[in-house]
Amino acid sequence: MRLDAAMRAHAAVWLSAFRPFYLLGSIYAPLLVAGGAGALVGAVDLPAAGAAVHFWHGHEMIFGFALAIIAGTVLTALPSWAGTPEIQGARLAVLAALWLLGRAAMWALPWLPPPLPAIADLVLVPVLLGMLTPQLLRVRNRWYLLLLPILLALFGANLAYHIGITIGDAGLADRALRGAVYAIVVLYILKGGVLTPIFTGNALREAGRGDQARFSLPLEVCATGLVVLLAALDLGAADRRLVGAAALATAVVHALRTARWKGWRVADQPLVAMMHLGFAWLVFAFALKAAAELTGIVPETAWLHAFTVGSLGLMMLGLMNRVSLRHTGRALAVPRAMRVACAVMFASALLRLAATVHGLGPAVIALAALLWAAPFVVCLVLFGPMLLQPSLHRAGAQAPSTLRG
Repeated sequence: MRLDAAMRAHAAVWLSAFRPFYLLGSIYAPLLVAGGAGALVGAVDLPAAGAAVHFWHGHEMIFGFALAIIAGTVLTALPSWAGTPEIQGARLAVLAALWLLGRAAMWALPWLPPPLPAIADLVLVPVLLGMLTPQLLRVRNRWYLLLLPILLALFGANLAYHIGITIGDAGLADRALRGAVYAIVVLYILKGGVLTPIFTGNALREAGRGDQARFSLPLEVCATGLVVLLAALDLGAADRRLVGAAALATAVVHALRTARWKGWRVADQPLVAMMHLGFAWLVFAFALKAAAELTGIVPETAWLHAFTVGSLGLMMLGLMNRVSLRHTGRALAVPRAMRVACAVMFASALLRLAATVHGLGPAVIALAALLWAAPFVVCLVLFGPMLLQPSLHRAGAQAPSTLRG
């Protein structure tokens, strides 16, 4: 019986991308933070191969942890929203193995001859593109093709990072990591900007409080275009006043966009409220970028922490909760431990921002990082067993390959 259960679990984990990638991301988050926090306080010597610790940490936060959660979410959503075939079984196992290969290479940098670590880390996204491109080219809704240049941008940023580290060009490595963050921001506003108003509309209708905000193509194009413009100006080292003006315009437009969704009307719906809080932090991040460039009253890096910890962290927790429950046949609900985890994530974002603005030192930064990792440990404990087991069967349940609802 135990062998039979183990075989079912082994098969279940490869049924949909959220299962292995949420598990890997949740396991990697505390490992990554433990290494980074230990390095900051001098307790751990990371294998940074001559690169500053913050470069290694930033790379693994983006191309290790974040890419795992993004891959799990996007690959799970596409079959429902775009009608693409599910990537599962052996193909999904290959993607997970390539992710693990990249992480192993990045932790073993000093013991591997160049360019082996870079090659091992770079191969995942091209393989993913090779799987997705034929599928998306056949999709009727051409908007889904935007995913392809975003993935190409992530690959290009990762390649530039490794080139920068190899030739000792810190400026190139830094711009590469920032470029990757901007690529994730674009994906965030495109995909999160679709899911959030739809889920909000569902919650509003169920509660009899109204309906979904009407889609505005000009506003969506403007919101996305401004982020692309901001990225081009920032990465191109344009005049700070131009960068600041673009950041301010981006903050204003995204504040208007987010306000149209009427998130305050679903404040009592935790799953949807987390998504709105994520977008509130995104607007705040753009405002911090504008303040840094136009006035210098806050450090320029403040906006990065507002986005990566506050905005992206809360959105990830909300989606991981929703996807893990819905796709394993369970009712959509937020366990009490997850509500606490979201509060901890919010506190982590505030503490990390305070450490950046007021220069509170490595000990406070390490504490903020540990608080950031804790919610993903909660995810692992709550959802890990679900991800390893076959989905439950419940009356009226939707197909496992859907994010709707």
